[in-house]
Formats: sequence, C-alpha cells, structure tokens
Amino acid sequence: MENLHDKRKIYEKSQLIETEIKENPIEQFRDWFLDASENPSVSEANAMAVSTLEEDGCPRTRMVLLKEYTYEGFIFYTNYDSRKGKAIEKTHKACLHFFWPGLERQIIIKANLEKIAENLSDGYFHSRPKGSQLGAAVSPQSQEIPNRMFLEEKLKVLEQEYENKEVPRPENWGGYIAKPYEIEFWQGRPNRLHDRIIYTLDNFDWKISRLAP
Repeated sequence: MENLHDKRKIYEKSQLIETEIKENPIEQFRDWFLDASENPSVSEANAMAVSTLEEDGCPRTRMVLLKEYTYEGFIFYTNYDSRKGKAIEKTHKACLHFFWPGLERQIIIKANLEKIAENLSDGYFHSRPKGSQLGAAVSPQSQEIPNRMFLEEKLKVLEQEYENKEVPRPENWGGYIAKPYEIEFWQGRPNRLHDRIIYTLDNFDWKISRLAP
C-alpha cells in the first residue's frame, strides 16, 4: 500500500483566457499542438487516448496516434474489426484526449465518427513502412490468439509472399474522421484553479464558455 496524498504538483506555466483564444477550436488546437510538437518534454505530441463505449456499458480507452487534422475533424487509422472499430460502428461516437504534462495542458474532444474514403485509407496505408503494412495484414486485432509465435509465423509467410510486391490494404483496415461537437481546453493553474474553456457546436457556430475547475 502507498499513500499518494502528498504527491502534488504546482501548475504555473501558462494561462488560458478568453481574450487570447481563437474563435475556432481547431485553430486553438493547432496552436497548442504546435507548442507540444516543439516542446522537448513531449515525445509524441500526436498520441491521444480514444475512449469508446462497450456493450457492457463501460467505456474502454486506448492510446492511438493522430495522423491528420483539418477544420472538419481528426483522423486516425485502425482495424475496423477491433474492439475499438466495433464500438465505433455501433455508436459512431468517441472521446479523444490529449495530455501534455510538460505544458500542463490537456484537450478533451467529443466527436461523431465516420469512415474516411477508401482511396484516402489506401494512400496512407501505402505511405507506411512495409513492416507496418504487413503488421496490419497479419494481426486479427483484439481477437484471442494462441501465442506470440502465431503472429510471427504469419508474418514470415507474408514477408515471403510480398517480398517484391505491393502489400494490398486489408479491407477491414482504414481511417476514421472524428468530427467534433465539443472541445475542452484545460490549462493547469496555481491553487487548483485551473482554466477550462469549452467550445460547443451550435448548428454551424462554436459557442465558447468557461467551466469551473
């Protein structure tokens, strides 16, 4: 047993005030993402937690890499038959979460999800290292397998099969775009009076509000 009551940090690196933020949350995200990308304390600025709702009513969270963002939304790739993919296809919703401790910042994004066009998934798939392409083809993601050797043997077979050929993108692997309808920006502040600014989509306009910490 370990008592963690005294493990505290003082947050004092920055602030988040209404007069300095962007009117569009994607532009605010871009500014914070660039800060994180350039900060040596952040190893993977595009690493995000993706939470989906499982059939038993319990959320499930895993780390995923953001691969692109536009004014329309946030794009990542996965196996459509994975637990993540199945949950998304059932609810078409997910929550994305970025946490950059070195900047004392986090972003929470609630979004509707849909598959991107197949040609876009093809383009990204074939831009990946060949080993990653083969890994996507080999893994029956989220399914129970007998052991590690099962994957390694399948990989050897595919390495030989596609030694001098292009690896086709598996039909059950591709991208999702998360179209946000709520984005919260959190900036750590002293005395636990953190700044929380939330953007809520109202028809086609973004409403900006401040939440109590």
